[in-house]
Amino acid sequence: MLVNKTRGLIFLPALAMAFFLGGCAAVGPDYVAPKPEMPSAWQEIEDPAVKPGEAQIRTWWTVFDDPLLTSLIERAAKGNLDLMTAMARVKQARAQLGVATGEMLPTLDASGSATRQRGSEYDIAPGGVTQDRLLGQLDASWEIDLFGRIRRSIEAAKADYQATTEDRNDVMLTLYADVARTYFAARTAQARFYTAQENIRSQKKVLKLTKTRLDTGLATSLDVAQAESVLASSEAELPPFKIDYYQSVHALALLLGKQPGALKAELKAFKPIPKLPAEVKLGMPADLLRRRPDIRQAERSLAAETARIGVATADLYPSFTITGAFGVAATDAGDLFKSGSGLYSFGPAFSWNLFQGDRIRAQIRAQDAVTEQALYTYEQTVLKALGEVEDALTSYVQARIRVEALKRTVQASRRTLELSVGLYKDGLKDFQSVLDAQRSLFSYANEYAAAQGDTAANLVQLYKALGGGWQPVDSEPKKKEETEQKAQDGKAGGKSAS
Repeated sequence: MLVNKTRGLIFLPALAMAFFLGGCAAVGPDYVAPKPEMPSAWQEIEDPAVKPGEAQIRTWWTVFDDPLLTSLIERAAKGNLDLMTAMARVKQARAQLGVATGEMLPTLDASGSATRQRGSEYDIAPGGVTQDRLLGQLDASWEIDLFGRIRRSIEAAKADYQATTEDRNDVMLTLYADVARTYFAARTAQARFYTAQENIRSQKKVLKLTKTRLDTGLATSLDVAQAESVLASSEAELPPFKIDYYQSVHALALLLGKQPGALKAELKAFKPIPKLPAEVKLGMPADLLRRRPDIRQAERSLAAETARIGVATADLYPSFTITGAFGVAATDAGDLFKSGSGLYSFGPAFSWNLFQGDRIRAQIRAQDAVTEQALYTYEQTVLKALGEVEDALTSYVQARIRVEALKRTVQASRRTLELSVGLYKDGLKDFQSVLDAQRSLFSYANEYAAAQGDTAANLVQLYKALGGGWQPVDSEPKKKEETEQKAQDGKAGGKSAS
């Protein structure tokens, strides 16, 4: 009975201390998310197709009404290797969170041994005797998180995990934009190629006309030579367009995680550059804080570094643990599990770094500086995001204006060429006017096709800058225990109702 009372006197205070100490507040600053000042509206809204209403940009690529583009983006989400790498980093961060969380739980180690030993005959008793010793033991240790070192470590690991998740979302956002831009580049190269071919056919007709007029004495050899020169110059433009096309197709295949030639047959058929949507809604600048993964990642990184100040600060204070060892020992296997073979030890312990030559405080100051850097990085990320939207918006608005102007220019150049040819046939204009009209039409038609592709690419950049291409709620990490608890609550509620 004396032994049992002694156990109670030791064990109960130790257990009470464990629960008391575990509930104390964690040292270090409690994180408060920054609230950066955001403008109330975008600066550049001049085009009637740009609206300030709520942005619907989660699947922005559908506004182009191109099933192939949608298919390419869906396949890229499954096969892109950069995205897979980012997803693997998320798995790593989730595992690291599990490592940090595991520190809150006691550790339990099992050990055992079987030894035979013989002492020297000239040593202390029992000299010269051979003995067997069997031992089985469980060693337990539980750190009481009095000053919150473990809790701050978990807080930092959770924020790191969330930041890694946002990095994955940012890779996803960039991937979708790259696929669309590369696809538009391929279609733009096709459009420029076929526009050049149309102009070449027109130039061949003019050359044939010039040769006919030469045969009848109405034109000179110089006219024919100039027409041939213009035609050859236009034909020389075709190979660069093909190079641009094939390079875009190859790059697009790589974005999907395929070999360079995998999409050659699928993209071979000519399709025009997809039409732009009738209107684009931007939302408010403050929406970027929620939608942009890079801003969310920077905010989570700031939270992680803030928590690490507490981890560093906890080293100034003592650490408390409860340790215990329980086992059996005997010299004979038959006695190993008898009541008298048991052994145990348990009780509280603490350690305290009383003097470290200011190392701990220097580490705290260093972590303060790291956190300050993370704050500046967050603020810079917000400013960069605002600048990217304004730049993309200006580029898109001005590109639309340029496209419309070039469209009118091409139409006027085509009429000019028709009139010049007609006047040349009637002998009212020299051949130089026809050559000038041909060159102008070729140049403006090429610029118009390129401008259409640039405008589509600028719209993609605008969607990317706005944070389009993913859903914010998809990136919120869910605690497994919370999900399980909700399921249990739902079951309990269902039973009560029944």
